[in-house]
Amino acid sequence: MAKAKKAKLMRKAKRSGAKAAKPKMKKMPKTKLKFYQALLVKEREKVGGGLSHIAETTLNKSQRDASGDLSGYSYHMADMASDDYERDFSLGRATDEQKILYAIDEAMKRIEDGSYGNCLQCGKAIPKKRLKVLPYTELCIECKKTRENK
Repeated sequence: MAKAKKAKLMRKAKRSGAKAAKPKMKKMPKTKLKFYQALLVKEREKVGGGLSHIAETTLNKSQRDASGDLSGYSYHMADMASDDYERDFSLGRATDEQKILYAIDEAMKRIEDGSYGNCLQCGKAIPKKRLKVLPYTELCIECKKTRENK
């Protein structure tokens, strides 16, 4: 019965042009926040280690070191293309890792301000299973799907 009343109020609000109120964000208990904060720290260490490995193996090497040639130039166009592809691929991975680090930092800020665990778009609680797999997520599954379909 309560669901029917709520749906009726939402339809009435839409017709009148008023925006529907977002659900109130619920604060997660401190014990759960500490658990997710530990997950985020582990994820940050893992991603940071991967980023430093990429930097050491690819980005900090000159073309001469990467190709193994003494002259600094590859003799064959296919060798040069392969070297360029590998470097571009590593740069793409480094960019992705950097985005994840930023998302982790933002999730840590949300833990501090008490909004962690709530979808930034709709305000609903993000399922615990999703947070365990992707602790730095900002959106619930429904909002993520709608964002990807746009």
